[in-house]
Amino acid sequence: MKIAFLTAGGIAPCLSASIGALIRKYNDIAPEAELIGYLNGYRGLLLGKSINIPESVKKNYSILYDFGGSPIGNSRVKLTNIKDCSEKGYVKKNEDPLEVAAKQLTRDKIDILHTIGGDDTNTMAAKLSFYLKKNGYDLTVVGLPKTVDNDVFPVSQTLGAWTAAEQGAIFFENVVNENTTSTRQLIVHEVMGRHCGWLTAETARVYRDRIKNRQFLSEILIEQERWDIDAVYIPEEDFNFHDEVERLKKLMDSKDCVNIFLSEGAGQEAIIREMEERGEKVPRDAFGHVRLDEINPGKWFAKQFSKELKAEKTLVQKSGYFARSAKANQQDLDLIKRSAFYAAEKAVEGKSGLAGLDDDQNKKLRLIEFERIKGGKPFDPSLDWYQSIVSEIGQK
Repeated sequence: MKIAFLTAGGIAPCLSASIGALIRKYNDIAPEAELIGYLNGYRGLLLGKSINIPESVKKNYSILYDFGGSPIGNSRVKLTNIKDCSEKGYVKKNEDPLEVAAKQLTRDKIDILHTIGGDDTNTMAAKLSFYLKKNGYDLTVVGLPKTVDNDVFPVSQTLGAWTAAEQGAIFFENVVNENTTSTRQLIVHEVMGRHCGWLTAETARVYRDRIKNRQFLSEILIEQERWDIDAVYIPEEDFNFHDEVERLKKLMDSKDCVNIFLSEGAGQEAIIREMEERGEKVPRDAFGHVRLDEINPGKWFAKQFSKELKAEKTLVQKSGYFARSAKANQQDLDLIKRSAFYAAEKAVEGKSGLAGLDDDQNKKLRLIEFERIKGGKPFDPSLDWYQSIVSEIGQK
């Protein structure tokens, strides 16, 4: 038996651990299996570049639990974007990337392919699985749901998201100390989340839980109010800019600082409209996603609020790379192991799908049918815990 691993998309605090957990399970249920990893995701698959996983790595699989990132590399490649794959040299002109990938898997004599990624990665895995089945290729494809955004239908909890929220909170614990460096300071903490506000909301929840367990000295400038969050803006909720300015002005006047948690996708449409009106080209990736790092939502929001709040100093800090590059925390690691062990078991049975907690099946860990997988799952801002946050900080 020959088994291949592939990680793709942006990194998350689960990729290395997921491969470690898969190796651990295969050591038990298929100890003689040959394991390989395609280098840099679908790019490596298309180019036929892979690495063998030797016995020494199989023996020391647990070391992978202690690392973030991916031990076999990532890339953003859309197998159905023939033009992009051709221009980047991954396939020859007029070649179908799906066919090239299928032939490479056959040439490598792969029996099982494990794809670890977000909605884009697993959507591609689904298309590849359907293509293989349609064309008579005998291959099992089992995915694992990775994304810090936690925005994959119908997956209840994606791998790495809990860790990213915790790390984002830790990041802001340090950054917020900047409020002692000047008067009337505005700090905007930009959190990942293109269309989904879950990570921003969860990061805010974890951060506020952490500061509630800290001791402060209100007799001097170490007051909990200065360290608390004053606003949380997510894509799922609109807000009245004028009303928020008036509310935040009062906070700035009373405690000399304002702290905002901003989802990178919040206000995205307004920024795009402004760019298009100026005749500027909106940067997008191979999947058509706006390159949020380049349009810089945090900077745009900071500019608007800074002027109105008469901020003397404004900081925009992005926790994205810090949070997504971390190793998995214990909560995530437990879910990663459960999911990876289950994925390996089902793969050996010859069953394809995505191993995840199914929202439509009472969050049961099962093999979710590929045709049900899609991105863009929104965060539900009506949840009690989120409503408690916005109520406590006076946003509603």
